[in-house]
Amino acid sequence: MKRRIAIVFGGRSAEHEVSCVSARSVLDALDPERYEAIPIGVTKEGRWHLIEAGPPALPAGSGSLPQVTSESGPEVALDQEPEARALIAPDGSRTEIDVVFPVMHGPFGEDGSIQGFLEMAGVPYVGAGVLASAVGMDKAVQKVLFRAAGLPVVEHEVVREREWEEDPEGVEARAAHLGYPLFAKPATLGSSVGVTKVHGPEELRRALEGTFRYGRKSLLERSVEGAREIEVAVLGNDDPVASIAGEIVPRHEFYDYEAKYLDEHGAELLIPAPIDAQTLEEVQRLAVAAFRAIDCAGMARVDFFLPPDARVLVNEVNTIPGFTSISMYPKLWEASGLPYPELIDRLVELALERHERERKRGASR
Repeated sequence: MKRRIAIVFGGRSAEHEVSCVSARSVLDALDPERYEAIPIGVTKEGRWHLIEAGPPALPAGSGSLPQVTSESGPEVALDQEPEARALIAPDGSRTEIDVVFPVMHGPFGEDGSIQGFLEMAGVPYVGAGVLASAVGMDKAVQKVLFRAAGLPVVEHEVVREREWEEDPEGVEARAAHLGYPLFAKPATLGSSVGVTKVHGPEELRRALEGTFRYGRKSLLERSVEGAREIEVAVLGNDDPVASIAGEIVPRHEFYDYEAKYLDEHGAELLIPAPIDAQTLEEVQRLAVAAFRAIDCAGMARVDFFLPPDARVLVNEVNTIPGFTSISMYPKLWEASGLPYPELIDRLVELALERHERERKRGASR
C-alpha cells in the first residue's frame, strides 16, 4: 500500500522561492510505486493550497524563482483533530495523509512553527522537532549551546535592534573589537538572505540595518579569512551518522544567496572534500556532536570553517537543508552510498519511528 506523503513548501519567509525549488526536487525523487505525493503550497500570506501539478520548476535562464499564489490550487486546511491526518477543503472533501515532509526554509517553517502545528494535530513529520528547529533557526542561541557542548565556534557578537537604536557607538566598538572584515547576519534566517560582508566601519550601519529588516536580533561574526567551507550531512534519530564531507568553493566574494540559487556558476561543490582522513574524522565527529547539542532528529547539514593552519570551527546547523538538484545535503548522501530516493525513504521511516515512539509515550501517561 502506498504511503501518502504531503510535501509542504513555500511559506511566509524570505526563503519562500528556494523552498519551491527544493520541493520540486523532493517530488521528483519520490518512488511512485511507494508514495502518493500530495504537494501543499503555502502562500506568502500563509494560506495552504493543494497543488495537483506540484511546485513549478525553476524557469531555465529566467534569473527568478517560482512562488505559490492563491491561483496555484484549491485552498485546504489541516484537520486539527488529534491523529486525524487529513486535509480538508472548503467543500468538506478530505485528503488523507500518512506523513508530512516540510520543505519550508526559514521562519514559519524551519523554526519550529509548523513542527508545533503538526505536533498538536498528531501528524508524523520529517525532520527535527520543535526545540531543535527553533534553535537551529536562531544562530545566536545555537552558538551558546555549541559552546556549552565544548564545540569551537567563530568569534561573534549578538546585536539586538534596540541596542543599535540606543547605543550605536557601543555596537560599533564591539564590532571593532571583533575586527574587520566581518559578517552581519540576521540571527534567524538562512540561505544567506540578508547577509553582508562588512569591510570597514563605514559599511556597518547599512549592513546592520539591512539585517534588522528580517528580525530584531542580528549576528556580527568575525570573517575567518582564507578559511575553507566544509559541509557534512547528518541522518538519524538517536543514533545519527555523518556523511562524507564536501567543500564549497565560492566564485563570488562569499557563498551568498545569488551564488546558492541564481548563478549556476556561483560556486564549485567538491565531493568528497579534498581533506585528509584525520580532518574528515574530526568534522564528522563534530557534525554529530552539533546535531546532538541542539537535540536534533531526522536530518541536518552541519557547516564548518577550516582555517589555514588552525582547528576546525563549527559554523551552524541547518535543520531543513536545501533539497534542490545542486544542494549539498542529498549530494553528500549520494556520494556516501545513499541515493536520493533511498534518502527520502530513510527520512520518512525516521519520521514515522519517532512519531510512534512519542505516541506510545503519550498513551502511557
